[in-house]
Amino acid sequence: MMPEQIFAVANLAAVCGWLLLVVLPRKRWVSHLVSGVAIPAAFAALYTIIIAVHFAGSEGGFSSLPDVARLFSNPWLLLAGWIHYLAFDLLVGSWEVRDARERGIAHVFVVPCLILTFLFGPAGWLLYMGVRSGVRSSARASER
Repeated sequence: MMPEQIFAVANLAAVCGWLLLVVLPRKRWVSHLVSGVAIPAAFAALYTIIIAVHFAGSEGGFSSLPDVARLFSNPWLLLAGWIHYLAFDLLVGSWEVRDARERGIAHVFVVPCLILTFLFGPAGWLLYMGVRSGVRSSARASER
């Protein structure tokens, strides 16, 4: 398979995981198993294989931005970087759903966080942390 084909399959798997988190948030098998373990584990295995096969002898590295750019000029390593993002963002989204469920945060407030986490990773997590904090502050205020 070529990097473009693997990219398409990985994106489809990630979208399926994200859709499950949005549509079936109360199903523990979604956030704990499918989106929280199975898909990220598949991504981790794929990432490890790509790195094992294509990293040695590649140009670039991690010590400077130009080195990273040279490293990612290799389509295989760029794909590995993308899969890295897909895996970790999905893990964060799964955690957001589990954490919100445990805290009693309405899913309607979590969905925008999930969408932002899917698209812009850390920005979605930051929004979720704001929602989480706001719900906690709101609960404390109503107890007074």
